[in-house]
Amino acid sequence: FRMSMAPSLSSARARAASPASRHASRHASRPASARRGARGSRTPRAESEASPTTSAPAAESADPEVGTLYECTLEKPLGIRWGRGNDGKAYIKELSAAAGNTDPNMKVGDRIVRCSASFGEDIWDAENYGQVVYAIKTRSGGIYLQLEKRGGDVTIFEFDEVDDITRMQRTERAGGNVGLGTREKQRRNYDIAQERAQKRVELFEEALKDYQAGELEKALITWEEVLGLEPPNYIGDNMSRCTDVFRVTQFNIACVYSRMNNMDASFEALDEALRVGFEDFKMVRTDPALENLRNDDRFKPLIDKYDEPLFNENVLKGFKNLFGGGN
Repeated sequence: FRMSMAPSLSSARARAASPASRHASRHASRPASARRGARGSRTPRAESEASPTTSAPAAESADPEVGTLYECTLEKPLGIRWGRGNDGKAYIKELSAAAGNTDPNMKVGDRIVRCSASFGEDIWDAENYGQVVYAIKTRSGGIYLQLEKRGGDVTIFEFDEVDDITRMQRTERAGGNVGLGTREKQRRNYDIAQERAQKRVELFEEALKDYQAGELEKALITWEEVLGLEPPNYIGDNMSRCTDVFRVTQFNIACVYSRMNNMDASFEALDEALRVGFEDFKMVRTDPALENLRNDDRFKPLIDKYDEPLFNENVLKGFKNLFGGGN
């Protein structure tokens, strides 16, 4: 059984997850002129909102390297958070050397052009966000990445491409004014937000059908697309910082990875689901899809971090001591 929309979930517990273990960075970085040839190319599924063969150009920059390609091979864990651009492709959204491995050439806003396939020596063209995230999460060993330099341009994460209305709104904002540009931008952002909300639900249900049909890879890629479409800076009516769709999707992703016996990716998804407020702890403890996860020694400490244990082991030890039952 997989959770479908629309879920009824309570607000997040807001308990912080413990920091993950840190590892020293190991990478091999090369410019595009030295990049290796592809041994293969595969695009399991394209769900981008723009043409899959083109990407939005970076904003004008004085950096002569903007638009050039570079490559690296990194070992997990990665200190990179990926983001979905408004063209549907994958970009670097955050970098943290403290969280894992990065490459000195990397900048926020750089676009992934190609990456290692989930298995073997094939290299995939990075056609859409969901495919890239899926490939990276399921990859064992070094992850090959080819990226395009964009000079730190992050406008790709805005709702829509920068045009005359956006420029007008920015000029008004800089001058402390509210004019036609600002009002038009607000109206358009609202319309785009509604369209994206509908698309998230449609993609969620599409992935659910794939899951029920046993197409686990398709379901994962599409659910990753759903996560990538989460609205930035979201605040719900109950002050939640993420949508119900996001929470349920994270839980479903954890279930799929558990079925595929990818425990690291499953734990990562479940931890995130619980962190942002997924509170159906009975389902976490009983869902058959999470059986592999529950058999892992990491499961109990994780669930106990967000929910009270089914019984308190310290109380049990106290009763044993009280009645001479030993340690």
